[in-house]
Amino acid sequence: MGLRFGEFEFDPQSRELRSAGRSVALSPKAFALLDLLARSRPRALSRVEIREYLWPATFVSESNLNSLVAEIRRALGEDPRNPAWIRTVHGFGYAFSDPASPAGGIPSGESAPNVRFRLLCQDREVALRDGENLLGRTDESTVWIDAPTISRRHARIVVSRGRATLEDLGSRNGTWLRGQRIDSPCPLEDGDEIRLGRVPVTFRRLHSVSTSVDSAP
Repeated sequence: MGLRFGEFEFDPQSRELRSAGRSVALSPKAFALLDLLARSRPRALSRVEIREYLWPATFVSESNLNSLVAEIRRALGEDPRNPAWIRTVHGFGYAFSDPASPAGGIPSGESAPNVRFRLLCQDREVALRDGENLLGRTDESTVWIDAPTISRRHARIVVSRGRATLEDLGSRNGTWLRGQRIDSPCPLEDGDEIRLGRVPVTFRRLHSVSTSVDSAP
């Protein structure tokens, strides 16, 4: 879901950060970090959690993350000593400072009415919630899959405003949608066949049906 904060508009679907209607350049990793912090607000994320998300199963130095934070702050015109949006939690990590409002007609935390999302996986049916649904072998996963071809943070499904989008998170064995390996966020439709590594799953988009009982004459 897009966000408005100050003069900025952030749209993860179109992968744009805009200021007063003009596009602001960010590297792919810096964009991913801003997206992660914005979606997690107001929760502070540890440096370890951020590194595992941005560079899964890869060792990187502390300077890599510091450089991304500095890039985002430059793009936002922030003073590092008194940042307005990217807050440093000393000795821990970073957080996105509120307030930020949804850029759209449906407030944060709400879905389009009468729409539910499910994932059919390994003889289970798992309900997907609004926001990020992590697929993998970490304890944080919404859909936990115990299989050798599944990465700890393999992929995610983002639910927003009655829509769902699938994104690979740099998994070792890939994420496949309708028989094609994906390398960017892809919208999902009811009945879509997904493969995570070698594990097949099915996406379902269900509409709730309201019923009423007519009064007897």
